[in-house]
Amino acid sequence: MSRIQLALPERFAFETRVDIRIGDVNYAGHLGNDAVLRLAHEARLRFLQSLGYPHELSIEGLGVVVADTAICYRAEAFHGEVLRFGLAVDGIGPRGFDLLYQASNDKTGKEVARLKTGLVFFDYASRKLAATPPAFLERLGVTSE
Repeated sequence: MSRIQLALPERFAFETRVDIRIGDVNYAGHLGNDAVLRLAHEARLRFLQSLGYPHELSIEGLGVVVADTAICYRAEAFHGEVLRFGLAVDGIGPRGFDLLYQASNDKTGKEVARLKTGLVFFDYASRKLAATPPAFLERLGVTSE
């Protein structure tokens, strides 16, 4: 069986810590696979807020929509632990970008999961995909070509 492989950058542009709550734990007593994506969503929101965007529907007049996701689970995590999420922007394109995440146990440093979310810009007024805003690229420190 082949496995998804996600390469991570040497450095992350943003880091945040997220608590594992009781609702994130499944019947087996550890962090549920579905909860990892929710916690990554929280980390993504904090990243966007660090860039000056209050939420995912307010990025230079546009929103972002998750187009795809990939998650590689590496280790268990448990209620009461704290995950340290490192985030990096990758694969910037004409209509969106990828975010790469590494979730690690904040205390031990053990890697819990790697994720990728592909995000596309969306104009909710016209209900259509939109171009990556140049001002967003400027906030990332990327020059548009």
